[in-house]
Amino acid sequence: MEIILLKDVDKVGYKHDVVNVKNGFGRNYLIPQKAAIIANAANMKKLNELRDSEAAEEAKRVGFYQEIADKLKDVTLKIGAKAGTTGKIFGSVNNIQLIAALKDQFDIDIQRRKVVLNEDVKNLGEYTATLNLHAEVVQVLKFEVVAE
Repeated sequence: MEIILLKDVDKVGYKHDVVNVKNGFGRNYLIPQKAAIIANAANMKKLNELRDSEAAEEAKRVGFYQEIADKLKDVTLKIGAKAGTTGKIFGSVNNIQLIAALKDQFDIDIQRRKVVLNEDVKNLGEYTATLNLHAEVVQVLKFEVVAE
């Protein structure tokens, strides 16, 4: 069954993606939850119009994203984590914790899917992450994991 996603669905796709799913999953879960609609000709036309309007809105936000990138250019974000005596942290640092730290320290709100960690963060130290704010605005963010 080919459907158009109306929301981000884990392990299926992102909003406005056209994906193939099993008939039961689409008919019994995604469509009743209003997370998807059937990908017929009329809905595909609406999807193209919606994508065009969202692309225009996103183009207007390039200046805003550039301001965020300039603000984060030369800063080092500090993230606290519980760690053992050898410097290995319990668990790992992920993009959700990075977003929370950005919100707390700089009052910047970024979507989770726009933050990409460049490596696994399982020890104390300095790391980098890439912020894909827009197709034209990509910023490398330095962050340091410190013991709490």
